[in-house]
Formats: sequence, C-alpha cells, structure tokens
Amino acid sequence: MKTTPPVVLVPACNRVLGQHGFHVAGAKYVEAVRLAGALPLVVPDASEAELDALLDLADGVLLTGSPSNVHPSHFGEEVRDPALPLDPTRDAWTLPFIPRLLERRLPLLAICRGAQELNVALGGSLHQAVHTLPGHLDHRGQGETAESLYAPAHEVQVEPGGLLADVVREGTFRVNSVHGQAVHRLAQGLRVEARAPDGLVEAFSWPGAAFALGVQWHPEWRARDNPVSLQLLRAFGAACARQATHRNQFKQRQEE
Repeated sequence: MKTTPPVVLVPACNRVLGQHGFHVAGAKYVEAVRLAGALPLVVPDASEAELDALLDLADGVLLTGSPSNVHPSHFGEEVRDPALPLDPTRDAWTLPFIPRLLERRLPLLAICRGAQELNVALGGSLHQAVHTLPGHLDHRGQGETAESLYAPAHEVQVEPGGLLADVVREGTFRVNSVHGQAVHRLAQGLRVEARAPDGLVEAFSWPGAAFALGVQWHPEWRARDNPVSLQLLRAFGAACARQATHRNQFKQRQEE
C-alpha cells in the first residue's frame, strides 16, 4: 500500500511587490520540510473560522523565520525602531493559531521569528534590540552575502535532560545568528533547552507535546551539510510521521 508523507503547514509572510500584496514563503523552509520527509503546505493566512480546518489537515507545523518582527503591542510595548519591518497580517492569525495546535499536541518546529511567535502567543515577551543590552552579543549577523550572514557565529550550551539534548546528543555546538529580537521573558510552561554565551535563550520547548521546539538560529540554512540541522529535521519529521499514523488510524476506525 502506498504511504503518503505527513503534511506540515508552513505559514506565509506578506509582501507588497509593485502595487500588489503577495503571500510568500522562504524556499529554504519549504525544502527543510521536504528534508524532514514531509509534504509542505504553505498557508497564505487564515481567518478565525479556518484555523481548525487547517489543523485537521496537519500532521505538523513549521513556523518560519522572516525579516519581519512580531509587533511589540502583542507583549505590551511600543515599537522601538519604526524602520524595522513588521507583518501584522501574519501576527493576526499565527498568534491565535499556536495555542490551538499545541492543544492538539501537533509536532512543531519554530525557527527564529517562529520561535518568538511561539513565546509571545503563550504570554512571553521579547527584547526588541538585543545588541543594545549590556553584556549581550550583537546577534544580527555580519556581512552582506547570505554565506557570510549565515556563517557559524557562536556556540550554544544545551541544557541537559531536555528535548534538544535528546535529539542532538551534544552539550555544545555552533550556530548561525541572524536576529535582532529574542526571548526576554519566557512564557509560563516553556522549558529552556539551550543558551548563547551571553545567557540569551537560544532554544526552548513545550513539554506538553512529543515534539514542540523553538530555536533562535536557522537550522534550515544549508541543512543537508549540517549534522545538527539534519538531526533536528529528522526528529521533527519522525514526530510528524507518527502523528500521521495516528490520524490515519483514527480515520479508519471512524469509517469502520
């Protein structure tokens, strides 16, 4: 019998090109889903009435990074730098979407902006400009080319006994760093999984699901050539495959 890959929802960002609005999803995130062994389904945006219907289709969700920031009004602050891009259309549906997918215990991999969304959606807050904080690194990346921007920047220290430690089985490893915002107050119920040398939270999990992990770096970049990225994506894909099996078994029981 032919088996179909698990379906992973990938939220799109919003851009104005010329005089028209477009929904866009970074190709590297779509390819990361495929590398995880899953079928990517890009979601342009969603109304409140569509959220559960989308989740009915899903075996997992990958929340992507983006040039845009989560609007600080969602964690009780004013915009610090109006020059930085925002995406209120994405905020409007992903923030209420996240608690619903966690309620269903769907596998989740949240990357950079996606990790920040996860924290904010559950009641956490963000630093809007990490590089201005005393004693903190400048995490915004260096260089003008993609290769230099996404080059390894610093090590992360993995917290023992957590999801990330179980997946990568390494105490430290080097990551890229391409972000200005980051976790300030971690939402209640989330668990720190790794920190940067300056103490910044680099990864966290939601223990209520078999796999729900947020990472501040970009494992999707050159993932095929990065052993840690491959381990993360394969673990996420395996969790999605298990979810697909459970969903199909439930559907079969209903049809009997």
